[in-house]
Amino acid sequence: MASQPTLVRAIGRWTLVALVINSIIGSGIFGLPSQLAGSLGRRSPWAVLMAGVFVGIIMACFAEVASHFTAAGGPYLYARVAFGRLIGIEVGWMLWLSQLSAPAANANLFIIYLGELWPGATGVWPRFLILTSLVGILALINYRGVRAGAEVSNLFTLAKLLPLGVIIVAGSAWIFHGHRASAVAVTAPRSAWLQSILVMIFAYGGFESALTPMSEARDPRRDAAFSLFIALACCAFLYTVIQWITVTVLANASGSDRPLAEIGRLTLGKPGAILVTVGALISFYGYLSAKILGVPRITYALAEGGDFPSAFAAIDGKFRTPYISIFVFAALTWALALLGSFRWNLTLSAVARLVYYAVGCAALPVLRRKQPASMLFRLPAGPLVAPAGVLLCALLLTQVDLSKSLILIATVIAAWLNWLSVRNRVSARPGKS
Repeated sequence: MASQPTLVRAIGRWTLVALVINSIIGSGIFGLPSQLAGSLGRRSPWAVLMAGVFVGIIMACFAEVASHFTAAGGPYLYARVAFGRLIGIEVGWMLWLSQLSAPAANANLFIIYLGELWPGATGVWPRFLILTSLVGILALINYRGVRAGAEVSNLFTLAKLLPLGVIIVAGSAWIFHGHRASAVAVTAPRSAWLQSILVMIFAYGGFESALTPMSEARDPRRDAAFSLFIALACCAFLYTVIQWITVTVLANASGSDRPLAEIGRLTLGKPGAILVTVGALISFYGYLSAKILGVPRITYALAEGGDFPSAFAAIDGKFRTPYISIFVFAALTWALALLGSFRWNLTLSAVARLVYYAVGCAALPVLRRKQPASMLFRLPAGPLVAPAGVLLCALLLTQVDLSKSLILIATVIAAWLNWLSVRNRVSARPGKS
């Protein structure tokens, strides 16, 4: 490993901000407003804000923890250094598998939305060719250099924010000109609030995959915290304002499968609906681009630490990218997208995220004790905020249906077997990059 090429530090501060935003905003913003409207009605924007505050607690912990490190791996690296090899491997597997199906589902949604413009896209062979092209192009771009992958992510971030901004401006103007739908009374028990906040926490989630390619960031210890807080502020604003517009403009927001398209059609006519559809396509593909850039660095970090087959840490001599990790992730994403059904993964994603979010929060006081001189960002009241983050994750776990968690159990067992196979192997020093 010492004789192989090294990765290139090409991700700057604002590129990392764009990558975090691109890793968060995917399909949820186009469908969740109607679900929240059905649960909480006109009060749903408050749930969006509350979820942003709760995620802010978790992100704040991650901001300090990330500022200890300059290497790839994200939550896997934090857990391994703080709690040892077994917990690190368990978190690495959960992180990797929970991040596999989300981009695959977004690739599938790309086909579904494309079918609105071209009905033939949903046919067997067109779907196969489109999915192969979608994933293959991004895999090749990221293989040819992290700078190229980051530039594509930047482009998609800007392209997905523009149509959302148009909808916000058009919807706000519509409301301020006196066009308001009649309010529908919704009785919301405490469980409805918890479920809605849980859903929105996952809509805010995904930022962790943007923390995995830190071996290729120019100044990761400084830029991680800045990127997380700027991205959270941006996403909280977008989510809250769009939710407010949805419940204010649409008379039956809860009955709409495509609420933003209806807002676009109502405020801007047919071009508005087309704009939202195109914006959705860009958002889905942009989300996929962010994941193909970030997630392969998980298996790269596992291999670099001696916890995965060494082939996953191989770096291309010309382009200086972890090409095997990239192509394996792309192939798995492509295969999952072709399967077409991802409901089985919802429990895995929910539980896995809450578990490694809790581990990340718990790592804060441990790393303060273990390596107090290495952090660049120190969270005010960190010893109080970290337990709050852990308790929040534990509370939300009570709202997850664990009766369909066979995949989660299989993941935990696979990670344990992985640990058994490497526990006696000499461990590389994690975070050495």
